Amino acid sequence: MGGVLGVPVNPDWTPQSAQSGSYRCEFSWTGKPGAAAEMASALRGWNHLRFEITEEPTSATEGARFSYTPDLGVFHAVTGLHGDIMIPEDRLKAAVVRSALGEVTLENEIDKLLGKPWDDELETFRHAGEGAPVRWLHQVV
Repeated sequence: MGGVLGVPVNPDWTPQSAQSGSYRCEFSWTGKPGAAAEMASALRGWNHLRFEITEEPTSATEGARFSYTPDLGVFHAVTGLHGDIMIPEDRLKAAVVRSALGEVTLENEIDKLLGKPWDDELETFRHAGEGAPVRWLHQVV
C-alpha cells in the first residue's frame, strides 16, 4: 500500500474476533484518483486476506469500491457522488437476457451487480473490536 500511496504505511493490526488467529486493520487514506484500483491489484494476491477499499469521487472522477474475499475474488463497482453503485447499461441488459433465458434469476444477477455476495461474506469481519485503532494517512495531491 505504501508503494501505491508513496508514503510508508504501518497499520496497527488488532485481533479479529470473527476468525480465530486472524487480525484486522482499518485506515483512511488520501491519494491520486485510481489509487484504489492500484491497491486492490497489489493486495488481491494475498491468499487469506479479505479487504474493502473505497475511493471517493472527485469533481473530475467517479468513485470506486473494491471488495475481495478468497472465495469470491474481486468485486469492483463505480460509485456516484452519494455513494450509490452505478451499474453500466450493458451489464443490466446482460442480466435481463440471462434471466429471460432461464439461466439465472434477475434478483440474483442484480445482487451480484451490487456486490451482495461480497457484502454477505464480509459483514462479519466489518465490526471492529472495542477500541480498535484507525490510522489516518494524508498525502497532498
